Amino acid sequence: MSAVPGQWDDLLARVSTGAALAGFGLAGMWAGGLWFHFLVAVATSIMVWELGRILGGGAGVRWLAVACFIVVMVAGELPPAFALPILMAPGIVAAGQVPGSRPVYGIYTIAILLAGYGLMVLRDDFGFVWMAWLALVVIATDILGYFAGRLIGGPKFWPQVSPKKTWAGTIAGWIGAIAVGAIFMSQTNAGAGLLGASLALSMASQMGDIAESAVKRHAGVKDSSSILPGHGGLFDRFDGMLGASLLFLLMAGIVDLPLGPN
Repeated sequence: MSAVPGQWDDLLARVSTGAALAGFGLAGMWAGGLWFHFLVAVATSIMVWELGRILGGGAGVRWLAVACFIVVMVAGELPPAFALPILMAPGIVAAGQVPGSRPVYGIYTIAILLAGYGLMVLRDDFGFVWMAWLALVVIATDILGYFAGRLIGGPKFWPQVSPKKTWAGTIAGWIGAIAVGAIFMSQTNAGAGLLGASLALSMASQMGDIAESAVKRHAGVKDSSSILPGHGGLFDRFDGMLGASLLFLLMAGIVDLPLGPN
């Protein structure tokens, strides 16, 4: 468990940027409504642009990102039956913007927009407390995974795709998510099933991270952009949230979520 030279060089930048993002996110989550929808729309449109950029898209990618912002804002005000086809439409357009990676860009664009919609559904239908629960599950998974991976090291989780991710960090992330679930269970009327839901969302968050790493490896880049010091781009920072939000959207439709009144 010896220290690797330079392994903490990005820590200050990561913490500073992460704190600023957390402040913006918390303010948007607390405000809810159109303010939160606006924040989600901005984030999703930037991620669509970053993804198109690393996959070799041209000027059309920028206009697609603008369209995605509008689509997310409109979808947030519509019933789900009408929102879903609107959210999927940009993915069809996206497939024509990067000739060498049509399926990747098309499918991932749909995933990003659906994940953003899932966050809006969670905040609108379940309230601030449960939006905070999802966010903290993802944050705990990320932070504990980061520190456990560097302090403990050990076998890699999937070295061909994500060389830095270890089994120690992966399992630490699960423990952190369960701990968040336990705290929320003790402070709300949620049942014990919240522990399982928290673990599942943690796993989905990690799969979101792995999927984003696979896309970057496919594109031959380290970061999706350089707009966030210490993190790269929004796509790098919120890949885990995308996975967790997509799973939540699925769970909300097929599972009786153990979320008590907030």
